[in-house]
Amino acid sequence: MRLATAITFSPVSFSLQWDGHDVMWTWEGAGTWLPLKSAQFPNFRDLFARAVPEEIREYSPPFLGALQEPGLVQLWTGIVARTAPGWSLLVRAPVNVPRSGTYELFEGIIETDRWFGPLITNMRLTKTDVPIDFRADFPLVQVQPLPRQAYDEATLNNYRLVPNLDLLAPEDWDDYYDTVVRPHTQDVRPRGQYAAAARKRRAAEDGNAPGG
Repeated sequence: MRLATAITFSPVSFSLQWDGHDVMWTWEGAGTWLPLKSAQFPNFRDLFARAVPEEIREYSPPFLGALQEPGLVQLWTGIVARTAPGWSLLVRAPVNVPRSGTYELFEGIIETDRWFGPLITNMRLTKTDVPIDFRADFPLVQVQPLPRQAYDEATLNNYRLVPNLDLLAPEDWDDYYDTVVRPHTQDVRPRGQYAAAARKRRAAEDGNAPGG
């Protein structure tokens, strides 16, 4: 079974404005701008207190918070995640979605099989004195499962550099021919040839996987 990448959205439309020092914020229907220090999602504090053990009731995660560093803001989309042993989550800006010129999302790997808590997203505001809008219907954060083996030291240090073209093996040039040359020698070149082949290969792998 394949783990899916999740695209998350803000739970409410809101706006930020930064003057180079302080951050103000407002939300859909608020009608006013307020200084941002640490803000709870509307009514969430009471909902959290009713749902959790008594010793945790005063520790509901904030929806938004301004950090001490100028222009840095934390945002929680409402996700609390736990992954299977050996799996982490890569939290980043959505891929293939045009970036805003007014803020930049940080990205990082959280070992959510060992650490359980709210997935907080950090962002840097990059433009001052203009409203920066976040819509509830627009992708905000991408959460992607990642096996720890993919980034551990043993994996990352297991590589070999080939410094010269003449040191590539014949099978490397065979693969290069299939990838680069062969498509240009076809009388009729189907569009999306690589994507179609990748989907076909993935379907075959899923069909052979236990429980797939």
